[in-house]
Amino acid sequence: MIRRWQQLFLSGWGTRVAAGSALLLGLTLAISNPRAFPVYGDQTVLPAGTELNEDALDRPREIFNSVSRGGGKSYLINLGDLAFSSPSILGGAARRAGISCNSCHVNGASNPQLYVPGLSTRHGNFDTTSVLFNPKADDGVLNPFRTPSLRGASLLAPYGHDGRIASLREFVRHVIVDEFAGPEPSPAILDALVVYIDDIGFLPNPSLGPGGRLVAARSSDAERRGEALFAKPFPHNPELSCSGCHTPSAAFVDHRQHDVGSGGLFKTPTLLNADFNAPYFHDGRFDSYDQVVAHFNAVFDIGLSVEDQRDLVAYLTAVGDGERPYERDGVITNVKEASDFASVLDIAIASRDKEVIALAVETVSGELRETVESFPERKDASVSGGGQERSLARLALKELVLTLRRIDLAAGADRFDDAAAEYKNFRYLMVSAVPTLLANAEPWSLFNPKVHDAHYAALKQTLQTAKRASP
Repeated sequence: MIRRWQQLFLSGWGTRVAAGSALLLGLTLAISNPRAFPVYGDQTVLPAGTELNEDALDRPREIFNSVSRGGGKSYLINLGDLAFSSPSILGGAARRAGISCNSCHVNGASNPQLYVPGLSTRHGNFDTTSVLFNPKADDGVLNPFRTPSLRGASLLAPYGHDGRIASLREFVRHVIVDEFAGPEPSPAILDALVVYIDDIGFLPNPSLGPGGRLVAARSSDAERRGEALFAKPFPHNPELSCSGCHTPSAAFVDHRQHDVGSGGLFKTPTLLNADFNAPYFHDGRFDSYDQVVAHFNAVFDIGLSVEDQRDLVAYLTAVGDGERPYERDGVITNVKEASDFASVLDIAIASRDKEVIALAVETVSGELRETVESFPERKDASVSGGGQERSLARLALKELVLTLRRIDLAAGADRFDDAAAEYKNFRYLMVSAVPTLLANAEPWSLFNPKVHDAHYAALKQTLQTAKRASP
């Protein structure tokens, strides 16, 4: 099998790659995304020590409401997903760093390992009103906020940590333009982003039944005692209770802002899937439910005993759970994502939408180039074996990048029939040759935990050696 594909690439597609080698080099230099190293971040426009958690093998599972209802992802959802993962919709600093919305909200969830020195006070928070991303938005104060999950966002208005923006559409625009100094998004791209975010659902939680109540057969005594405490009025103010703000029947929110002793008015966060949303509070000051419960107990003088606090934590943990919260990254995941992103070209080419074509080409090309680096070169001493398989995988992915570039060039010259023909070729490669070649090389790729750990250990050592050698 390997020999057959090798012959195919070296004769047919290999000739096209060789002929386009100068184009590929120019493409890489022109629109590559200089990502932060996932361990230290020294080779980036971001501050040294930045961590984006890009090397994680387990990624948050993304649930789409449309798919859960038995349908499929629409063109707008795929376009919004594409834009969400594209640095090009943001401003200069984020774009040069290769940061997209997805960098902070991985698969629509959160990124608890996100850390930007000078903008973060801990992992999981960072200051969006800083000189780095938009000098005009810099307020001169280090006030980082926790990166929230977007699961169930359609049910969680108003938006922003303080709930100051009622419309999701206006909030998305605010993030792009005001926080990250991006260009004014077109109405079509903005609409697509909103549709995509609206379609991100909560992870199913079989422990919860109608009205957000615990399912008795699936809950423990401690969890049920915690549920009763959650609904119990506070001793010194009977009008207040945990459930009064985190309304179980309304996705555990009340759509209002409150002062809970954390330095201002902030909107009520949902408790659904919250087990995977640490750190907690608007600035991520708390690591665990135990700390959150202790804070409320002290600030509101609730009088919870040690056992009461344990029961309440057990309840919160039950409410915040969800099925299969993570998925292992791999060849299948990467191919599917690239295919979903590229699928917008079906309509974009037919409708001669040069903006969407350019966005798709740039973003999918960036994703494919990252996947190329998941198959280390033969000279990488941290990987042994599979040299031929890795070379073929890299060659196949580079051919896809070249094919996308040809689509963009054809569309830019108003040769949309040629663009459609190249896109047909792209789809054929994505279905036939590429998955097989990537799967053959996967045992020697960074999708293999052993190879992954060896590769990043070697990278860490290289960076540390470079640091020691620098004046």
